[in-house]
Amino acid sequence: MLTKKVKVLLAEDDMSLGYVIKDNLQDAGYEVVLCPDGQTAIEKFDKTQYDICLLDVMMPNKDGFTVARRIRQQSDMVPILFLTAKSMEEDKIKGFLTGADDYITKPFSMQELLLRMDVFIRRSRKLHADSVQEYSIGQMKFSYTDLKLHTAAETFTLTQKEADLLKFLCEHANHILKRDEVLLNVWGKDDYFLGRSMDVFMTKLRKYFKADPNIILETIHGVGFRFNAEVGLQ
Repeated sequence: MLTKKVKVLLAEDDMSLGYVIKDNLQDAGYEVVLCPDGQTAIEKFDKTQYDICLLDVMMPNKDGFTVARRIRQQSDMVPILFLTAKSMEEDKIKGFLTGADDYITKPFSMQELLLRMDVFIRRSRKLHADSVQEYSIGQMKFSYTDLKLHTAAETFTLTQKEADLLKFLCEHANHILKRDEVLLNVWGKDDYFLGRSMDVFMTKLRKYFKADPNIILETIHGVGFRFNAEVGLQ
């Protein structure tokens, strides 16, 4: 049971489906703003703070990917879930790279949607409540709360998913991590498409680590990964 009204931005161009989702979410205690296209969703997000965003992928006047990128320009904290009829691997990976936290493929049950939303809302609230967590990684400094990775020469701004992944690696530095272990703890489930997305994020982290050759994010083929680095909690 929700203890506080959670504000949901719902962007769905199929208005029949949109109203069904909206009615069910309102019955579950959510406050919902329904948008018929991507441009309207952007305009609504620019004016109001939302706790979670549900975005259809294929919409007129800016698609869901465009809306997600715009949201991420303003906030790395608000969870984004894609509602999509597409099942192509490329679309799912593209969704994660634009900043989405998860996707749910149509048709879906309202119970599944509500459960997934609850996971991300609780995680988001915990993140806001947590104190600042900063790590030293070799010669780098990583601020999980601020989503910043500092090197001697520059500062990188991470996406929330990059920060979640790096935090998990820091917490288990110099230990072998199985692929499914990383997926379950960072993405919440073990899924083939999420696994492909995870590999992309691992590659992005390796690019950041080039500033310190003593930091090695090792792939152990057939098993998983090992984050070889001197890590300390500040």
